Amino acid sequence: MVRIEPLQRADWPEVRAIYLQGIATGHATFEQDAPDWAKWDESKLRACRLVARSEEGVVGWAALSPVSSRCVYSGVAEVSVYVGDRARGRGVGRELLARLIVESEAAGLWTLQAGIFPENTASIRLHQGAGFRIVGTREKLGEMNGVWRDVVLMERRSAVVGRLPSPA
Repeated sequence: MVRIEPLQRADWPEVRAIYLQGIATGHATFEQDAPDWAKWDESKLRACRLVARSEEGVVGWAALSPVSSRCVYSGVAEVSVYVGDRARGRGVGRELLARLIVESEAAGLWTLQAGIFPENTASIRLHQGAGFRIVGTREKLGEMNGVWRDVVLMERRSAVVGRLPSPA
């Protein structure tokens, strides 16, 4: 059983270790190393930073990154969800993503997006289960270790935030 809690600065060593485990798979991110706390902290929205904690400590984390500094995109964010090796396949990602969606809507966000390598089928299924849809595949979006990688773009539009009023 896990508890989903706000991510605190003190959680960073465990969060970073889980991030490094994701990087090591070669299918989680284009990043080759986890940044230090200051850089990570600067790149994420202040709201919607979560950890999954069990008796083993932090076993997963989720956070949102802004997609643009332009005000028109203020309600759009990119999702990061990472689950540690020892907790994969136990529903931790599902719990983190569900809570992240609730908190993102409470923070006024209307669209969440995710860029996922097509080989990461577990992450694609996780996001689909949380209401994300595949928008398309960005072919050869970036080079990683000498190989051009595609990225599946997924998004989830809130049903409660950013709705236009119904016509009278």
